Amino acid sequence: RASAALLLLAILTHISLHGVLFLAPIVLLLLHSTGPASSLGQNIDYPTPRSGYKLVAQYLGYVSLLAGAATIVCGDGKWTERTWGAYLLLPDLTPNPGLWWYFFTEMFDHFRPFFLVAFSMHPITYLIPVCTKFKHDPLYAAFVIQGVVATFKPYPTLADPGLFIVMFSLFPEVFPYLRHPIVTILLHMHAALLLPLFHSLWLSQGTGNANFYYATTLVFGLAMAATVMDAVWAGLRIGFGGKPSGWDMVQT
Repeated sequence: RASAALLLLAILTHISLHGVLFLAPIVLLLLHSTGPASSLGQNIDYPTPRSGYKLVAQYLGYVSLLAGAATIVCGDGKWTERTWGAYLLLPDLTPNPGLWWYFFTEMFDHFRPFFLVAFSMHPITYLIPVCTKFKHDPLYAAFVIQGVVATFKPYPTLADPGLFIVMFSLFPEVFPYLRHPIVTILLHMHAALLLPLFHSLWLSQGTGNANFYYATTLVFGLAMAATVMDAVWAGLRIGFGGKPSGWDMVQT
C-alpha cells in the first residue's frame, strides 16, 4: 500500500510542513523486506537506493497535485503564506506549549531572519543521523523523528508528544534499556500539571506573567528531549545484545 501511505504523507505535509521529515523513514519502511515490524538489532539487506526514487517521485507528484488543487480552490497561490509560511515565518506569537513564541517575542527584529532560519533548519539536522543509525528499523527511525518534531515544532499541540509517547508501545523490547524512565515520567507530569495552571494564572486571572508559563514550556521541552534521548539510547543499546561481564556500554 505504498501509494496510500505516500498520499497520506502528502496530505500531512500540507497540514504540517514538518511532515516532509517523515519521507526518508517512510520510504525506507516501504522498502523494508519484513514490513512494518520492529527489527531492532537485526541486519537486514535493503534494495539499492534507486528503488526508492520512484517512491520519492510519487510523493512529490501527490504534493504537487494537492498544491495545484489548493491553488484552484483559493484562486491564487497566497494559501502558501497562511499554511507553510506560518511554520517558516512565525507570524503568530500566541503563547503555546512550544519553545519558539517567547524567544521571538523578546528578540530584536534585525536578528529575526537569522534565527528563523536556524530554528527551521534545526530539526532537519537530526534526519540523516537517525535514519543512518536506525536504517535496519525505519519504523523506529520514524518514531524518533516524531519525538524531534514534537519537541521543536513552532506550533505544537498535545497530540504531537502524545503520539510519540504512545508509539513506545510498539517497541516493548526497549523498555529494559531505558536509562531514566522515572525521571522522564516525572518531568512530563510536572509539565502536564503546571502548563494549564500557569496559562490560567497569566492569561485568565492576570496574577502571573509570561515567565511563569514559559518556564513550564521549558520543562516540557526538557521532558521531550529526555524522552527522545532515552529512546535513542535504548534503540542503540538493544543492538549490542547482552552486556559482557565487567564491561560498561558507552555511546560515543
